[in-house]
Amino acid sequence: MFLEPSFRGQRSGWIEVVCGSMFSGKTEELIRRLKRAKIANQKVEIFKPARDIRYDASDVVSHDDNSISSIPVPKSADIFKHIDDVNVIGIDEAQFFDMDLPMVCEKLAIRGIRVIVAGLDMDFQGNPFGPIPDLLAKAEYITKVHAICPHCGTLATHSYRLSADTEQVVLGEKDKYEPRCRVCYSMGNILDFKTN
Repeated sequence: MFLEPSFRGQRSGWIEVVCGSMFSGKTEELIRRLKRAKIANQKVEIFKPARDIRYDASDVVSHDDNSISSIPVPKSADIFKHIDDVNVIGIDEAQFFDMDLPMVCEKLAIRGIRVIVAGLDMDFQGNPFGPIPDLLAKAEYITKVHAICPHCGTLATHSYRLSADTEQVVLGEKDKYEPRCRVCYSMGNILDFKTN
């Protein structure tokens, strides 16, 4: 059971990062925290990269169709244009933002804003993804969520790409990716042949 961090006595804002592989519930957890902030009558703004239009052009949508309204922005510095009198900021798909995102989040936290960021910690090759490593270093609170490996049933930590695309960023869902544990991920295409 996940327990949210205790924020009693916090003098300024802070950064929370929710990370993990694809299909691990990162966006679901982000939406949950933001909805709780709204219930507490806090002013909330949510942002996503403008390039991510998989489920919706503007809303943040989880894989199980839970959604929340958001503002798509092309670069992280554009967040500053939309933060009048806000208490909590949510940022989804953080790995797709530019490398200025950690600095933007830090400036927001210094202003007294709670910043909740969700994103993939590793790309399909198992390498740290975009600004996430720097965000993890700057965050006060980190939650790593896990999917389930469909091949062996253990915790999945990697996003295995099913297509032959070699670019780092290829938008897709279950047609292009599946979660895998470390061992099944390392077995690569061998598992693809066993399941076909």
